[in-house]
Amino acid sequence: MKKNLKPATLCVQAGWEPKNGDPRVLPIIQSTTFKYDDSDEMAMLFDLKKEGYFYTRLQNPTNDAVAKKIAALEGGVGAVLTSSGQAANFYAIFNICEAGDHIVTSNEIYGGTYNLFGVTLKKLGIECTFVNPEASEEEIQKAFRPNTKVLFGETITNPGCNVLDIEKFARIAHKNGVPLIVDNTFATPINCRPFEWGCDIVTHSTTKYMDGHATQVGGCVVDSGNFDWEAYAEKFPGLTTPDESYHGLTYTKSFGKMAYCTKLVSQLMRDLGSIPAPQNSFLLNLGLETLHLRMPQHCKNAQKVAEFLHDDPHVAWVHYSGLKDDKNYALAQKYLPNGSCGVMAFGLKGTRETTIKFMDALKLICIVTHVADARTCILHPASHTHRQLSEEQLLEAGVAPDLIRLSIGIEDVEDILDDIRQALAQID
Repeated sequence: MKKNLKPATLCVQAGWEPKNGDPRVLPIIQSTTFKYDDSDEMAMLFDLKKEGYFYTRLQNPTNDAVAKKIAALEGGVGAVLTSSGQAANFYAIFNICEAGDHIVTSNEIYGGTYNLFGVTLKKLGIECTFVNPEASEEEIQKAFRPNTKVLFGETITNPGCNVLDIEKFARIAHKNGVPLIVDNTFATPINCRPFEWGCDIVTHSTTKYMDGHATQVGGCVVDSGNFDWEAYAEKFPGLTTPDESYHGLTYTKSFGKMAYCTKLVSQLMRDLGSIPAPQNSFLLNLGLETLHLRMPQHCKNAQKVAEFLHDDPHVAWVHYSGLKDDKNYALAQKYLPNGSCGVMAFGLKGTRETTIKFMDALKLICIVTHVADARTCILHPASHTHRQLSEEQLLEAGVAPDLIRLSIGIEDVEDILDDIRQALAQID
């Protein structure tokens, strides 16, 4: 396919290039396995000496086509789909970390990721230090250790809606000889491409805007191909030294810029198997085809709702980077000049009961454990997605007890505003 295509064209056409007589639409290859006539050819596939398909846990044509589309959108050299966004973040870290290693991460991240890094990885022998992303470079530097392997952050935090200073985080990571991994779920590559700001690896929960219709759960890991693993070979032996489970193959020597993705598939997918079903990837691809149309509408609607909430007397505060008095406005103008996303955070004057009364009074807007799809939805993280965190952890993660996460959809904005108005009227 022609290079340097615009994002809108990539959304529609990247990844699947039908040959003469092939289906025009990406097909669902709903098969666990693939046939070969030659035993030696199959052996070469298992030895990673030849490209091809032999078992869907490792690779599947439908999954790979969608991964290629996302890689093209992000400007990466390769991508791997996973069965969820959580699996994507786990794989992105575990692909280069093992027991005895350490990671540094922004403390303003999704509650599930916070628990993954702070609790579950600890059980695997990987320590994590959380840092305030707004702290100075000198302060964040103090969190690094000789065994630190990764710095992690979210482009737009979930649920606090703060914007990450990607260039600052990239400088810190590279000063310490480690890659920067950024979860780009909320911004999507339509509104931000972290690789252009120094990020090395991007993750996504494709369940959100990429799908856009809440029809499948999935994730993706995208590699820029820019991090020089060989320059820090002693830090990343899994990539730079022989893998005995593949006859002594060394990923960086055999696969170059594709080393990270190849290892992720051949080791982690082989052994842990968090793959998406081909049908889920098919549904994801349908969502991706309209991503470039939906994101501007999400942002346009969200801007109007944020401005309304900002001026309403019932509302104590609003965090949306499109508001000129928002603390993240300058960062958003730098990294997200075309708009951030449809998600905002706000709090009402009153108590937690006030929040519950307001949310229960909504009619068009639904209370769901989801965010970032075509339908407007709402959630109280302290009571729902982040309820496993203590009060102290909630504050550290940037989740105020009164924080309401509002995800604006692509309905008519006046209908959304009418529903908010009638619900606010019922808390007087």
